[in-house]
Amino acid sequence: MQTTALGKTGFNIVPLVFGGNVFGWTIDEKTSFAILDAFVDAGFNAIDTADVYSAWAPNNKGGESETIIGRWLKARPGRRDKLKLFTKVGSDMGQPGHKGLSARWIAQAVEDSLKRLQTDYIDLYFSHWPDPEVDYAETLGAYDKLLNAGKIRAIGASNLNAEQLQASLDVAKAQQLPAYQVLQPEYNLYDRGSFEGALQELCVREHIGVVTYFSLASGFLSGKYRGDTDLSKSARGSRVSKYLNAKGMRILAALDEVSAQHHVKPAEVALAWLIAAKGVTAPIASATQVSHITSFAKAMELQLSPTELAKLTEAGN
Repeated sequence: MQTTALGKTGFNIVPLVFGGNVFGWTIDEKTSFAILDAFVDAGFNAIDTADVYSAWAPNNKGGESETIIGRWLKARPGRRDKLKLFTKVGSDMGQPGHKGLSARWIAQAVEDSLKRLQTDYIDLYFSHWPDPEVDYAETLGAYDKLLNAGKIRAIGASNLNAEQLQASLDVAKAQQLPAYQVLQPEYNLYDRGSFEGALQELCVREHIGVVTYFSLASGFLSGKYRGDTDLSKSARGSRVSKYLNAKGMRILAALDEVSAQHHVKPAEVALAWLIAAKGVTAPIASATQVSHITSFAKAMELQLSPTELAKLTEAGN
């Protein structure tokens, strides 16, 4: 598969990243292994997770996703060097002091993630959320130490707005600290307001890589949720109800039309729209079945016309 540069990180990825939030939540370890095998065998090479995944699931405490990925890597010698592994720090891990972006917590959290992942380095380490109690210099200084130690190879931030990202870049420049090289925003055909505009333009101007999360709007853009009775179809159904409105239906209608023209699935069109979007390096997408990996590959190959891209964009306005 073709690869593309991920911002200024110095490495290239296939422009679709696997979202590891499903590991230990909606799929068990055996299924996770099978899907990861299929993903890598298809030619993809980037996996995204976080220390907190999937603490929200019953009987979980966080770290489940990283642990499953680590066990898979141990069971598959030789695969680690072929992959770009992303994880995050900053979310509340449920214990006092085990959250945020302080130098103290980052130093401990990275060791915890490395242990769970059973690796000695993380390719891309993200600040998961802004931390108003810690200044950028402290956080970036902590990352500088990890970069110099070889424990991480690049840094990114998730959920920053344009003002916050610019402020972090200004601090990095003024104090000669490493700057965020990748942004992970929520962005999809429905949820566009937090990225489009100033933040999108900043990323383009500064050559910051962008990997989008909730790329399929928690599964809504797959087309399988079209009414309240569909919400029970998966564990993520409760997150989808907010899309069941006139705007959501317009988007599904446009997806149906374009997907029928190409003989593909709505999800594949939604991902192709993101891959083509200004400033986007790659969408993050999750899978719960091996067959979904085939769908990812089709999305990669799908070339939408300017007219089709405009139709999809207009539907979400």
